[in-house]
Amino acid sequence: MTQQVVEQTHDVQSPGIEPGPRPKGRGSYLLLAIVALLLAVGATFGVVSRLSESRALARETDKLAVQNVVVVRPTPEAPQQELALPSTLQAYTESPIYARTNGYLGKWYRDIGSRVEKGEILAEIETPEIDQELMQARAAKDQATAQLALAKIGAQRWANLQKMDAVAQQETDERSSSFVQGQAALAASEANLKRLEQLESFKHVYAPFSGVITKRNIDIGALINAGNGGTNQELFDIARIDPIRVYISVPEIYAPAVQPGVHATIELASIEGKQFSGNVVRTSESIDPTTRTLLTEIDVANPKAQLLPGAYAQVRLALNVQTPGLSLPVNALLFRAEGTEAAVVDEQGKIHLRPVVIGRDYGISVQILEGLAPTDSVVLNPGDALEEGEQVQVSQGAGKS
Repeated sequence: MTQQVVEQTHDVQSPGIEPGPRPKGRGSYLLLAIVALLLAVGATFGVVSRLSESRALARETDKLAVQNVVVVRPTPEAPQQELALPSTLQAYTESPIYARTNGYLGKWYRDIGSRVEKGEILAEIETPEIDQELMQARAAKDQATAQLALAKIGAQRWANLQKMDAVAQQETDERSSSFVQGQAALAASEANLKRLEQLESFKHVYAPFSGVITKRNIDIGALINAGNGGTNQELFDIARIDPIRVYISVPEIYAPAVQPGVHATIELASIEGKQFSGNVVRTSESIDPTTRTLLTEIDVANPKAQLLPGAYAQVRLALNVQTPGLSLPVNALLFRAEGTEAAVVDEQGKIHLRPVVIGRDYGISVQILEGLAPTDSVVLNPGDALEEGEQVQVSQGAGKS
């Protein structure tokens, strides 16, 4: 019977009906969830990786943006045993010589390099116009003298007649007045004559002091005008070179030690191995506010004329001064419109721009009077774009020792 039931059941499902698809199971859903999870994890990992790379790139960019610098510390200067300063030699007395009268140069007697004594004739000027005026003035004086003599006789004669009441008082007064006018006319003619005689004497050009002729700017036949107006009116230049003056500009910090009597040694590049001695004779006793220096004069004996005006010289003053300055390479300074500055790096690696005051210039280094301390780390070869507060990186082994 059981066999019949099974067969019937099989028969009921079979005729003309095809079995449908089986429903999906849990395994499919699990697989889909695993795939989605893997995709989400992959996307998250990619985003995190990109963010990490971006942060690393930003850190590397910031690191590269920090400028590497080399620093140096200022060096305290040792006490000065002597002070060496440049100078240009000058004549003790120097003067241009001009003509005091008009005319033409007739002759010159001394040329450049000639040593002359005071009062020695240097040139002669031909003055035909002055000569004629002088002759006329002498004649005018003679005429005034004759007129005065006649007026004197007339005045005396009328005065005697007046005593006898032979002439009127008015006529006597007129004769006396003529005599007084004659005296005034003679005095005027004499004054004019002296003026022309002085002009005539200026036709001879004399040396005003003993020295050497350094320039001659005229030649025979040249037109000469009185005074120093116009071009080429200077006849000669004369200079006294024994002794010779040496002017130096002493920095302000050494000014108290420079007094009259301080010994100085002068050296010239043109005379190797030769030294000339002199002493400080005077100072200006005033600091130049522009250069912050004291003008000082040294006189040096020059009997053999070895020292020539205009020559460059090195002057050494015997001093023993404790200088408060520091020495710093010149390539550690910033020269800006605001003034001279130094870029100092602090312990946090930040830049601080400090104004400094420069003293002497040694060429590759300079003296710093104010603005820095010996413990400061100063940037070498600072860029023009360096700014206050900028972060920098000090190169290893380059500076803070």
